[in-house]
Order: sequence, then structure tokens, then C-alpha cells
Amino acid sequence: MIKLIVTDMDGTFLNDRHEINEEFWPIFEDLKKREITFAVASGRQYYNLLKNFDKIKNEIIFVAENGTYIVEKEKELYVNSIDKEHVKELVKIGRKIKSANVVLCGKKAAYVETDEPELISEIEKYYERYEILKDVLESEIEDEILKVTFCDLEGSELNVYPHFKEFEKEFKVAVSGKIWLDITNFNANKGVAVEKLQKMLNVTKDETMVFGDYLNDLEMMESGTYSFAMGNAHHKLKEVANYIADTNNNGGVVKTIKEYVLKDK
Repeated sequence: MIKLIVTDMDGTFLNDRHEINEEFWPIFEDLKKREITFAVASGRQYYNLLKNFDKIKNEIIFVAENGTYIVEKEKELYVNSIDKEHVKELVKIGRKIKSANVVLCGKKAAYVETDEPELISEIEKYYERYEILKDVLESEIEDEILKVTFCDLEGSELNVYPHFKEFEKEFKVAVSGKIWLDITNFNANKGVAVEKLQKMLNVTKDETMVFGDYLNDLEMMESGTYSFAMGNAHHKLKEVANYIADTNNNGGVVKTIKEYVLKDK
């Protein structure tokens, strides 16, 4: 019996237009009746997730910023922030990449150094609260930094990742999308976050279903027996997942929940 369902957002739960499948809302009511906990685990900012699920925000669990921030009913359950000296080190390296733009992801807001419309348009898809600063290192940011992210419109996996590959023994370096690269503490990822939820809820791996599509979902695939890579997922994720769901644009998450969890309806 499934007791916990955790899904990534972009490329997984949302279609390519960043929309929630309307079939989900009645399905969520069925999950509630069965006392199945639903959680979203995303690289997105908490406030962005809150906006997307406004009408059920007090009924689900939010795992934001790639597992570094867990919130339920506006109460912080877990925070894993990066040391300020490490933040400086990572930003200085990123600045050497001409096409890379830094995003410091804090609990209160995201902090960026660009006002270029094309980049701001991408940032606004995932960050509800952000501030444009002249220099993120020189500014007095009174916030805990959960994640250091780089947005590179030329491609993160080939262009940005090689510069940070050598840091993989110190940090979790994850290509989280075609133009995004996320860096968190070494012990911070979606898999660790799901394991924390399992302990809090007294749920086992065999009672957990997870969905993902990109490399920041790798550890999460190992946290649930019912691990589903989307049909559109990165090939490395498909290799570690136990199952393959339909694509995000075909409502793969909703279809799978109906087939595996609500099959008696």
C-alpha cells in the first residue's frame, strides 16, 4: 500500500507549459480519503510552490530548493543552508563562466545580479520572490542561502557543469535542467529529504512512490520502491528508476497514480 507520493515539478508533474493537469485535483481528494500524503519536491522556491498549490497549501508538504527546505502548514520541518564562505567560493568560480548567471537561493528570496529580460523571464518561472542586486557578495544579504544556482542559456550540462565537477566530493552538484545547475551541501538532495519525510511519517521505502525527470532527482529514485522516471526523463534517470511513466505532457504522474494507487476506483 502506498502511503507517500512525492513528485518533482518541471518536466514531471507540470507539462511543458508549466501547467498542472486538471485531473489532479479530484485525484488529490481521493488520496486524502485514503490518508496518503502528497508532497512536491522541486528545485523551485518555496513561495513559488506555495502559489502553484494555493488551494491545498495546508494539505500537502513542500520540499523546496532541491531538498534543502521542507515546509508543512507554513512550519519549517528542515533547513540545510550553505556556509557563507562556501557561497563566496562558488560564486567567484561561476563568474568566470561568461554565459552563466548566479542565483543565490535563500529562504526569504532569490538574489540575482542581472536585469536582462530574457534571464529574468526564466527566473520568474521558478522564483516568486527575488531581488536584483549589483553584487550578491558585496550586498548585506540577511538570509540563509540554501542553494547556489547558475542559469546558462547556452546549456548547463556542457557549459557550467565541467567547472564544478571537481567539487562533487564537497558539494552536491546537480544539472537540474537544460539551462540550470544547482549546488547544495553534500548531504542535501531530494533523496535525503524524502528519507526525512519517511521517518517523520513512519513510512517505509516500500510504501513510497516518487516521480522525476532530471539529474537532481537521482537520489530520490532510490528512496522509493515505486520510483518512476518520466518518459521524457534524462537517460541517466531512466537507468536508476524502477519504472517508466508516461511523459509529463501526457499526464504521466496522474496516469500512474490512477493505475497503481486508485486502480480499484
